[in-house]
This record gives sequence, C-alpha cells and structure tokens, in this order.
Amino acid sequence: MHLPLSEATAARLEILESCGSTNTELASRAVGSSEAWPEFSVLVTGEQTAGRGRLGRSWVAPPGQAIATSVLLRPAALEADRMGWIPLIAGLAMARAVDGVLSGHEVGLKWPNDVQVDGLKVSGLLAELVDGGAAVVMGAGVNLTISSADLPTETSTSLALNNPVVAKGELADAVLSGYLRELRSLYPPLVERGPDAIAAQVAERCTTLGREVVVQLPDGARLLGTAVDLDETGRLRVRRTEDGGVVAVAAGDVTHLRYE
Repeated sequence: MHLPLSEATAARLEILESCGSTNTELASRAVGSSEAWPEFSVLVTGEQTAGRGRLGRSWVAPPGQAIATSVLLRPAALEADRMGWIPLIAGLAMARAVDGVLSGHEVGLKWPNDVQVDGLKVSGLLAELVDGGAAVVMGAGVNLTISSADLPTETSTSLALNNPVVAKGELADAVLSGYLRELRSLYPPLVERGPDAIAAQVAERCTTLGREVVVQLPDGARLLGTAVDLDETGRLRVRRTEDGGVVAVAAGDVTHLRYE
C-alpha cells in the first residue's frame, strides 16, 4: 500500500500488511511513548482480522478491499465530559473526506459515528481511551472497492460503487489523507475552545437530527422519537413519541425511520 499524501499529513504513519485491530496495535505502541508516537501518529492496514465496532461488535476488513486506520490523539486540555465530541468530529472529518472523492451524492454522518453515502454505510468509527485516559485512539474503517455481492449488510456500500472521482488504486490515499487533513482542522478548536467551536459544523452534517428514529439502547430498551439536537457532551437528544419528554442518549444503535 502506497500512501504518500497520507504520510505527508500524519505525524508518523506505519502501514501494516495485516493486523488484528489497528486500535489495539496503536494503543500498545503508544502507551508511555509520546516522543516516539506523537499526536496524529497513524496506523493503517488493508487487512484487519479482529477489529471492534460499537457495542462490542466485531469489524473485519476484507483483504485489499477496505482500509482500517487508527489515529493517536492526546487531548490533555479537553475536559473529560467533552470527550464524546472526538468521535463526532472524526465522523465529520471522514464524511468530508468521502465527499471529496465522490460527486453527486449525499454524504452524511449518522449519529454517533457512521458515515453514509445516500443513506448507506461506507465507514464506521470507534474511539477508545488508552494510557490511563491520557490518550485516545480514533479508529476508522472505510469500504473502498467491495462489490455489491460482498458487502457485509444490505445497508452498506463502498466508494467504488458510487463512481469515485479518483482511480481505484488511489482511493485509499485520497480518503485517508482527506480524513487526516479534516481531523487536523477540527481537533484544535475543540480542544482549545470547546464544543461551541465545532458543534454547528457537526450538526450541519448530521443526518440524524430532525429525523424520526428508533434507538436501540445498550441495555436492550428501544426509544422511539424525534432526534432534536446534540447536548454539550455530544449526546443525542431525542423527544419521545409516547409523551414528548426529551432524553439524552450517550450510546446506542440509531435507525432512521422512513415513511412512504
């Protein structure tokens, strides 16, 4: 894998032929080693065999048809209750990167961190605290050239299925470098000035807001309502259909309801 644009954007970039999880690999290397692994160090692979998704699910990247990557962040100045904005700005950064390699498609962020093309998932992200909470590894997977027959779900897609404006062989570098550039742009304002500096940008790209949704909560409960907005910690505020009460959701699987 040749990634010259991404290498120029990362503080340090290592390409692994294969690995279990880029988040796990980066975390193990970065703990207590801020000089060797500075902020915006990146691991990337074209074959991830034991990746993790949200709520404990597995995520596997087919060899050569997707990339998995992790970025190291050290947000010492960010208050603990604002950490929920990191995956949101990463999702926004990835949505913009995907938008940059496609033309004529709606690229949106489904809360909390799925990037969709015309309503179909092309990328998922997962943030994990490491080094005793002193650092974050921000993992992301992107479907590059997976055929329609090999997609993991009926609600998935790949960049190659959406007429990308760059050659297939350049997709990995184009989308990864775009993601890193956008993340480098969004991250400092969040750390230095807080969520107010980036919240409007996230909300503008978040296709969940204003929609009728069903949220499958981690405890198995289901919440039906309208996604209203994001609170100061990045939680999704949902107005319940049953009684009009507004509740803040920190984690869960969101389904956008469609009424014909």
